[in-house]
Amino acid sequence: MGELVDLTKGERGALEKLEARQRRVRRGAVLQRENEPCNELFILRKGLMMSYVLLDDGSRQILRFLFPGDMLGVSSAVYQEAPETLAALSDCVVSPFDRAALSEIMRDHPRLSALILVYCQIERVALTDRLAALGRTSAKARVAALLIELRNRLRATDKSIANVFALGLTQEEIGDATGLTAVHVNRMLRQLEEDGLIRREAGRVTLIDERALASAANYVNRFQGLDLSWLPQPRS
Repeated sequence: MGELVDLTKGERGALEKLEARQRRVRRGAVLQRENEPCNELFILRKGLMMSYVLLDDGSRQILRFLFPGDMLGVSSAVYQEAPETLAALSDCVVSPFDRAALSEIMRDHPRLSALILVYCQIERVALTDRLAALGRTSAKARVAALLIELRNRLRATDKSIANVFALGLTQEEIGDATGLTAVHVNRMLRQLEEDGLIRREAGRVTLIDERALASAANYVNRFQGLDLSWLPQPRS
């Protein structure tokens, strides 16, 4: 949130309180399971996670990839049972906190509450983009958009990242996010390489021609072009 506004001492203290506890989650472990009772929310401090749902045919649809700083399980706060599964794609560290802590944030820090709404809406619009892409864009465009999104999200917490980043995903996971088979994902990655848009080496991806890649992907960065002029003033 500090990327969007200058947080006050009180707001920083409230967020630090949410991160007072830490829990390690091993790669492949499930933090929250779909359709099971959920009483906690989480902040991801380290690592990469995903949220997904299982479809009737047993296949998996990945909804979002989650990065350090993300608040996890917010949608679960309004349901008795979790609407999605949260699982670790790498060794992770999370900070769990009770729903009551979210209630305290909303009561005592209205601007933080508004910022949580902002991030939820950014995620919603990005998910809408993905939904539209699944039905209306090519397989190559979907994979290209995901690569750009991963790089942008990683760079948000690591300013040293430019056009080279560790992918951190299997081709199956990319496929589950884009509605493609792992074989099809492999074919699209090779095509992007042949087109001179990316290069892959030792688990790392280089965006060679980012402008052309974004054009091929019909990509819109939903963390840009924000209007936050309506945010309430922080309490003194």
